[in-house]
Amino acid sequence: MIHLRRRPALLAAVPLAVTALLAAADPALAAGGVGAPGVGDPYFPLAGNGGYHVDHYDLTLNYDPGSRRLEGRAVLTARATQRLTRFDLDLRGLKVTGLTVDRTRARHRRDGQELVVTPGRALRAGEQFRVTVTYSGVPGPVTDPDGSLDGWIPTDDGAFVAGEPQGAMTWFPANNHPKDKASYDFTLTVPEGRTAVANGVLLGKRTAHGRTTFRWRQTEPMAAYLATATIGKFRVQQFTTRAGVKVYNAVDPREAAASAPVLKQLPSVLDWESKLFGRYPFRAAGAIVDRAPQAGYALETQTRPVYDRAPDIGTLVHESAHQWFGDSVSLTSWKDIWLNEGFASYAEWLYAEQHGGKSAQASFDALYATPADGDLWAFPPGNPGSGKNIFDTPVYARGAMALHALRTAVGDRAFFRILRAWADRHRHGHGTTAQFERLAERVSGKELSGLLHTWLYAPGKPNTRTKNR
Repeated sequence: MIHLRRRPALLAAVPLAVTALLAAADPALAAGGVGAPGVGDPYFPLAGNGGYHVDHYDLTLNYDPGSRRLEGRAVLTARATQRLTRFDLDLRGLKVTGLTVDRTRARHRRDGQELVVTPGRALRAGEQFRVTVTYSGVPGPVTDPDGSLDGWIPTDDGAFVAGEPQGAMTWFPANNHPKDKASYDFTLTVPEGRTAVANGVLLGKRTAHGRTTFRWRQTEPMAAYLATATIGKFRVQQFTTRAGVKVYNAVDPREAAASAPVLKQLPSVLDWESKLFGRYPFRAAGAIVDRAPQAGYALETQTRPVYDRAPDIGTLVHESAHQWFGDSVSLTSWKDIWLNEGFASYAEWLYAEQHGGKSAQASFDALYATPADGDLWAFPPGNPGSGKNIFDTPVYARGAMALHALRTAVGDRAFFRILRAWADRHRHGHGTTAQFERLAERVSGKELSGLLHTWLYAPGKPNTRTKNR
């Protein structure tokens, strides 16, 4: 992970391709009517679950920052992708106090991070069903393979909630892999004087008996790791952009002065990125600027990135670019993380190039000067090798270099057509590196497998470099 650069009630339609991916998680288990305990991700084998796709999450949370106790109720509307006699949810650490499937009590047990559910009857393939889970406890973060924290991270006035890659399961039961995207409703109750911020559009808030309830709705499909319910003492700013996007900024007063000049540029950054990447993919935007030194990073939570401190303009550009690359167009495997981080990092280069800073070529050249034994060349970005490496320098910097090498090979006109086509054709869906390569070749009319293999998969420092522009 690179600190400060980790960029770490409508129902969504069920994409047929996603349904097929989830159904194929483990054919042997599927044959017996048992949903697999994971979707088969090579870096996080237990992430997600087989046998079903979640259409919608309705999350009702009551949090007390003093005791750090969370009371939760999650209603998952899902569709079976196979016959199901048993299925799993991802949930870590919290006590389940009740569980029903279609309003009928279901047996359940805990197995590590898995909540194993046995409904009262077998669910048919294609059948829609509803799971209701009530739970409580003191949530805390999960430690990732690189030693960083994600999930529900307590702060001195609430919680910084950032779930990449594993943390969603620390605060709600989920099908916790980017393959499975859903719409969300949030009803968040906190002590009066605190603000609870989630994804999407604020539907309303109400205060009674010393508690304030906030209702949020995220209609466009979202991966579980991009959900947030960040809580704190915030100054709030709301407005609508000329393009009709509803902006909601929540800023810790201790970070307000440092944040103001950067957040003022958010509308212009979104306009600039929309011209490069295509129409902004969501109804809402904004920022949550907290004081969370124990986190040490910013994250592109969908529609409303969370920042552990006041961001600089590069960080704002990076997290905003993720709304296209990572949030709208999501991963099918964590090994393809460069499709998120390399693209968002290259957006920073482009912004500097077009706003009086150094050119993208100069950024490329400075990195290429790194000695062959430098961390930049430790592993290829297209295959980081393990979950420990997915937020390391090669994914970000060499991923951006790969895009610059592509730009130089195909020319600006074709390159920017490729970026827009990628964001448009996979909007609210998923993508893979192989799909990106095929798209780049179709749009440019050039054979690019050798170049992309060199920058994405070849070990060590590439022997070839882009020509000066």
